[in-house]
Amino acid sequence: MKKFLALLLALLMALSLCACGSSQPAAEEAPAEEPAAEAPAEEAAEDDLVSLAQAEGQLVVYGSCEEEYLAAACAKFEELYGIETQYQRLSTGEVQAKIEEENGNPSADVWFGGTTDPYNVVAAEGLLEPYEAENASHLMGDMYRHPDGCWYGIYKGILGFMVNKDELERMELEAPQDWQDLLKSEYEGLIWLSNYNTAGTAKLVINTMIQKYGHDEGIQYLVDLDKNIQVYTKSGSGPSKNVGTGECVIGIGFLHDGITQIIDNGYTNIELIIPSSGTSFEIGATAIFKGAAHPNAAKLWIEFALSPDCVNIAKDNGSYQFLVIDNAEQPEQAAEFGLDPENVMDYDFEDATNNITTYVEEVMNALGGGDDRFQTE
Repeated sequence: MKKFLALLLALLMALSLCACGSSQPAAEEAPAEEPAAEAPAEEAAEDDLVSLAQAEGQLVVYGSCEEEYLAAACAKFEELYGIETQYQRLSTGEVQAKIEEENGNPSADVWFGGTTDPYNVVAAEGLLEPYEAENASHLMGDMYRHPDGCWYGIYKGILGFMVNKDELERMELEAPQDWQDLLKSEYEGLIWLSNYNTAGTAKLVINTMIQKYGHDEGIQYLVDLDKNIQVYTKSGSGPSKNVGTGECVIGIGFLHDGITQIIDNGYTNIELIIPSSGTSFEIGATAIFKGAAHPNAAKLWIEFALSPDCVNIAKDNGSYQFLVIDNAEQPEQAAEFGLDPENVMDYDFEDATNNITTYVEEVMNALGGGDDRFQTE
């Protein structure tokens, strides 16, 4: 019995040693799967905005730039995002009046183009929707945006004179070289300007003269200038469109509109003049209307307007303004005509915003309320 127990104990010990000394490799663990790469936050946010905008399915644009560029920009937006895009071309003064009348229940979603003086007025009235645009990081400076994101700049235009060289030669007149020259009696009935009530360009002229000469002297300058004005057009680009034909001999407006007439319409008889004592400039803008029916499509429009997809097609559609985002292609034509976006006076945007409504009333009262020269159609 003792012998049997000893053998059994020896056998159990041997089995134990074999088990502990086993050299079988352990089963290999499957490598952990790497997490899928996440899209950058900005791209994800943009994708979300596109989806939300596409769900709304529509966008309505009021445009105060030239209609050719407005139409091209809207067509490009619709092509890129598949969102039905409707537009109407109105002067900045007309848009301002319409939005103020609608008072938070706008018939359009966004505003595109036109000088910022009317934008600032309606922004102060709470009629523009603040939005912090991702693409605003490409703006060339803080001056090209509203502090609260109520509007963003898309281009910069230089104010000056456009003259018909042939007509001046026929009349044996020299071209005006500065603002004070426009007051000469020899130019009576030869000058066109836009309507102070309807055109942002004309409002800029008021602000420029007041900032240049002082309040009373600036208004008096416009009263004296009125004696030589033949027509006040509804839109700021109106004078430029009539210089080449000779109907208007001297037009006051943005010089890029004159470039359009020279390059696109072949009016090589037009000369562009930058006033010798200095001039001012516009910042053409875009904004969302407060209460827009399609808010996400409107936000997507702002991102689009601040991208090369939008601004680079301006020069292909009759608009030669300087662009104000750093990833855009500047139109060579503007520089070829000697325009310099930095060669302008310091413009007091705050004074213009706070007082332009009063200034327009003062000028119109000083002119006796206007007459049939002031076009509204």
